[in-house]
Amino acid sequence: MYQSVTEASRDPALLLRTKGAYCSLPSLFIDLQFMRLPDLLLSVCTQHPRVLVQVAALLFIGQTNAETAVSGQLGLGYEYDSNVSVDELDRSSSVGDNGLLFSADLAVDHDFTDLTSGSLSYSYSRIDYDQFDFLSRETHMLGANLSSSWDPVTAGINYFYIQARLDGDDFLTYHRLSPSMSGFVSRRWFLRAAYVYGDKAIANRPGRDAINHGGEFDAYYFLQGLRRYINVGYVYRDENSRADRFDYTAHQFKLRAVQRFELFSKLSTLEFGVRYENRDYSSPTPSIGERRHDERYRVGVELDVPLTDQFRWQLYGGYSDYHSNLPSADYDQEVVGTRIEFNF
Repeated sequence: MYQSVTEASRDPALLLRTKGAYCSLPSLFIDLQFMRLPDLLLSVCTQHPRVLVQVAALLFIGQTNAETAVSGQLGLGYEYDSNVSVDELDRSSSVGDNGLLFSADLAVDHDFTDLTSGSLSYSYSRIDYDQFDFLSRETHMLGANLSSSWDPVTAGINYFYIQARLDGDDFLTYHRLSPSMSGFVSRRWFLRAAYVYGDKAIANRPGRDAINHGGEFDAYYFLQGLRRYINVGYVYRDENSRADRFDYTAHQFKLRAVQRFELFSKLSTLEFGVRYENRDYSSPTPSIGERRHDERYRVGVELDVPLTDQFRWQLYGGYSDYHSNLPSADYDQEVVGTRIEFNF
């Protein structure tokens, strides 16, 4: 609930399990010519998907001595949203509704050598609202990751293609390319830095189509290994839209605390997080006659309880308070939900 997919990929528990498959080279070490790389990857992935599949097959099948692991997950849940909204369009209904959740994930992880690994992943998620069925949303996400470890640093690159639909109609397409670097700087401190390139397109809203550049920094402090740790993070984003009124720069700060504990002889996880985001828009918004400014506060909590080796139960809740001089983007929202996951 509170963590986005990209945030979850930065969790150190996942990073360590995948030998840093989600870590990559920082922009500091990339030649300026790297900026041509997003266009190249987007062309290959969108216009020549067969080439991508063939390359992946050669990489995974051609290494006969290396190890390959396949994993997956199915989820089913129910959620209440006090203010059903479409954040990408700055629209909220001011009305609550219940929604049925379904998700499916599949991942292939491959160790090319002891130091280099890669992964391919696919995720599907869906929420079907009871009353606001025209806002029911489904999301497909494809991911590819490659990393290499040079003690004590792990570097690599990841790419995500995301497609979202509202009520079965095309809504959002997003490409995300992110090189980063991470590693332990002491026994308790783990650091990660990344550059992020994004290309966003929203159906029937060409003015909101945008290119964004940004940077991410995360620091993890381990109080008791992976059983108890805190995560502080900062994100900078500069978004350049077709319509000048949607251009903005954003600064985001977050704090997470994770505690794992034994419950019924299995390790459960309790996570608490807060996030603050400040957005400054560079051009006046016609409807208000001035430049838009947003401040967003979010708080969330999640409990994850293993029921068996394969089934997990999750309970989560969150509160968001959005302040803006644009009336349609000024609202608050509460979300509570639960889900059961099957892992294989």
